[in-house]
Amino acid sequence: MNLPPYMIGLMSGTSLDGVDAVLIRFQPKTELIYSLHTSFPPALKQELLSFNFPGDNELERSRTNGIKLSQLYAASVNRLLKETSISQSCVGAIGCHGQTIRHRPDLGYSIQIGEPALLAELTGITVVADFRSRDIAAGGQGAPLVPAFHAFLFKSPTQDRAVVNIGGISNLTFLPPNKPVSGFDCGPGNMLMDAWIHEVKGVPFDENGQFAATGRVLPELLQKLLVHPFFLLKPPKSTGREVFNIEWLKTFLSGREQPEDVQATLLELTVLSITQALDKHYPDCKELYVGGGGAKNKTLMKKLSSSSFRVQTTEALGVDTQLVEAYAFAWLARQTLENKTANLPEVTGARHDCILGAIYPA
Repeated sequence: MNLPPYMIGLMSGTSLDGVDAVLIRFQPKTELIYSLHTSFPPALKQELLSFNFPGDNELERSRTNGIKLSQLYAASVNRLLKETSISQSCVGAIGCHGQTIRHRPDLGYSIQIGEPALLAELTGITVVADFRSRDIAAGGQGAPLVPAFHAFLFKSPTQDRAVVNIGGISNLTFLPPNKPVSGFDCGPGNMLMDAWIHEVKGVPFDENGQFAATGRVLPELLQKLLVHPFFLLKPPKSTGREVFNIEWLKTFLSGREQPEDVQATLLELTVLSITQALDKHYPDCKELYVGGGGAKNKTLMKKLSSSSFRVQTTEALGVDTQLVEAYAFAWLARQTLENKTANLPEVTGARHDCILGAIYPA
């Protein structure tokens, strides 16, 4: 299939900080052309957060907020095109993951809201969306989906590598040179840290991990968190806010803890869920590349770097840490249009390779 040279990727993840949009050129070589970030309006963020638990009038609220989200997506796309002077006809498609509001592969579904038909209408560009459903239909978790992209862009012909994306959830990809790629969600990334500091300080995240750095790890609390059954599950596995959330955290708190100590403990939980997963499943891997918002947390990166792994960010491989997932969905959309499979059964647990995504023509 002779596709236009450019694709657009959109990602708004479980951290709910906003929309990352990237313009990627795939011909004659793969390269990032431009990127931008659009923050969520506070009211929309709060509505999106509320969908992680059952509530009133969910059906109507999910669709009306999906419309608002798609309008925000469209504004990001149109701004990308304006600032790069690229015409719509040069873009093969927009790869749009949508906003996950409920992830229950154990019940056979994962819900990402957004209105891809409206996005196609507002931008005049074909949209590829709903990437998880086909994998789940084939018995998989529907996540994580980025390991196939990690293999495309980051795999070394000689060196074992692991890539961890620390967004709301942390997910690992193992890239051995001569063996199948594997990976899984390994636990909470920024999600609990963000929720706690918002609870006690009213800010969206702990910039550079400064608040956590003032606290001390509470061993008893840490051990209680680490015995969650998710950590004991064998891959393939995936998780979300349904499992790790502020209400779950509060069940382990007495109310006498210092807030900064809880923050330090949550950061340690994120670090240990990554390093213990690597030690258990990929003991020979010594090279770890970090992407996602967690890569900007200096305290977290310092803790990771004190482990037995040689730790760098994905910028060492040529991709901004904040843009890996948006980049991935541009690539995944291209795979869909080229009628190529993009899930990895070793990662998701699907019975077979699948072509992912639903196409909404412009």
